[in-house]
Amino acid sequence: MLKVGLTGGIGAGKSEVSRLLAGYGAVVVDADRIAREVVEPGTPGLAAVVEAFGRSVLTGEGTLDRPKLGAVVFADPEKLRTLNAIVHPLVGARSAELERAAGPDAIVVHDVPLLTENGLAPLYDLVVVVDAAPETQLTRLTALRGMTEEEARARMAAQATREQRLAVATLVIDNDGPLAALEPQVREVWERLGERAEARG
Repeated sequence: MLKVGLTGGIGAGKSEVSRLLAGYGAVVVDADRIAREVVEPGTPGLAAVVEAFGRSVLTGEGTLDRPKLGAVVFADPEKLRTLNAIVHPLVGARSAELERAAGPDAIVVHDVPLLTENGLAPLYDLVVVVDAAPETQLTRLTALRGMTEEEARARMAAQATREQRLAVATLVIDNDGPLAALEPQVREVWERLGERAEARG
């Protein structure tokens, strides 16, 4: 098994890279998706979040109001740490479970937004960073995700810097350009992962 960490700043295009890699045959373990699963209604994760932040972070239906919680934690580093302390261990346990189920010959890509911030690079055989300039990230977040510039900058500021991410990279995918320029790079990365997996035997 080859364990790959995939990361990138918000708006860098990591999800698209993840989708393409899955299409080539990677087993993708998506930390964001798991983070949503572990706080679904009825889970211990949601109960812990409500205990820490109050019922105001719930919708009328009793599900987590992610935009409301996001507005609270991204404005306050201490609250963000509190949330991470609840969610990250649950995500880690579920990710390990999915990895074990992938099989010994799999190339397992862990799609982890906060890989750099949480010092997780040593857990993987190599790290792929999807890189984009901060100006590109900002444009995508405001144009495609409907954030205000202030919201987008707050999200970006809560993450590692571009330099910090690149410092942990084994391979870098430049996603400053159009989608058409992304696919050939991802295909090349997939080939290199295959070579690395083969060399490991």
